[in-house]
Amino acid sequence: MSESEKITINLGPVDLGRIDVLVEQGLYSNRTDLIRTAIRNQLDRHDVVIQDLVVRRSFTLGVTILDRKTLERSAAKGEQISLRVVGLLHIHDDVPPELAREVIRAVNVYGVVHASAGVKDALADRVGRVWSWEE
Repeated sequence: MSESEKITINLGPVDLGRIDVLVEQGLYSNRTDLIRTAIRNQLDRHDVVIQDLVVRRSFTLGVTILDRKTLERSAAKGEQISLRVVGLLHIHDDVPPELAREVIRAVNVYGVVHASAGVKDALADRVGRVWSWEE
């Protein structure tokens, strides 16, 4: 699992030039450093909104990892689960699509989902919100 995900942004030449000036002046080590800092500052500024979603809708904030044994225990009890994550949902490669479909009732992720292509296909009709549905 990678610690970060790659995104692409488009900036106008003036904004890019202003960033380059700040980098050249030693305020940031590179363009990425400035952009990461700016994003973190905005996330901190709006943290109340994120925390409200997590609490009000019972989301997990951070990383949720599901493996075959966990899902098999739920299946043996006849349980179904709804996954609500702000961050990363990682469904191990050892999870067969049939088991995922039997146990997972709904998937709502603000962030990234890592799962096999078979699991993604099996859950496609149960996905409410996923920003990045990657392997």
